[in-house]
Amino acid sequence: MKNNVYEIDLSKMTPREANESIIGNASKYDKIILKNPHAMHYLIAGLVEEVDIEVDGSTGYFIGTMNDKANIKVNGNVGWFAGDNMTGGKLLIEGSAGDGVGQGIYGGKIIVRKDAGARTGEIMKNGTIIVGGNSGFMTGIFMMGGRIVVLGDLGKDIGESIIRGVIYVLGEVESLGKNATLVDIDDENKKELKSLLSKYDFNLNSSDYDSFRKIIPKSKRPFYGK
Repeated sequence: MKNNVYEIDLSKMTPREANESIIGNASKYDKIILKNPHAMHYLIAGLVEEVDIEVDGSTGYFIGTMNDKANIKVNGNVGWFAGDNMTGGKLLIEGSAGDGVGQGIYGGKIIVRKDAGARTGEIMKNGTIIVGGNSGFMTGIFMMGGRIVVLGDLGKDIGESIIRGVIYVLGEVESLGKNATLVDIDDENKKELKSLLSKYDFNLNSSDYDSFRKIIPKSKRPFYGK
């Protein structure tokens, strides 16, 4: 039987000490609240317990890296490579994120309420990434599976060398990368997006869903060079 909520004050801890405390208490409590993170890097790394974790502030690089089951909420912004190599669970970022959100993820969900930097979903294999604002250049580069949903605009070279997966976009696309093509969505795609986005409190109207398009691979076996 777990014991409800546990608070950890990170103000005088190193990242190693913080993660040791989080991992040591994750099996004992339903929820852990992290106070005074002060943009700490490598926070909540390699956690495999099913637990809710709320970060009261902003974090640095690699928040939630290799997360498997935890539901993580960050009440602020995050640095580069948020959710790197996640295999499951959820990472909800109430602010904006740096480059490389969801790099290499195998599963789980990452939700960024505001903007994300470059290379969102780089080499991701599965899972879902939602960006409520804009996402930068080379979003979806070397994408191997899963889905990215961007409610704002996309930068240059989107879907560069994409092999599998799909990138949904509501806004404008500055340019596409090699092997990427931009096409209209169908009714099944609209149902998928409505179910997904309403679950995370993105309240769009019918005309918004009609305006979505998707970026998919031209070929699942692209050949580059001569």
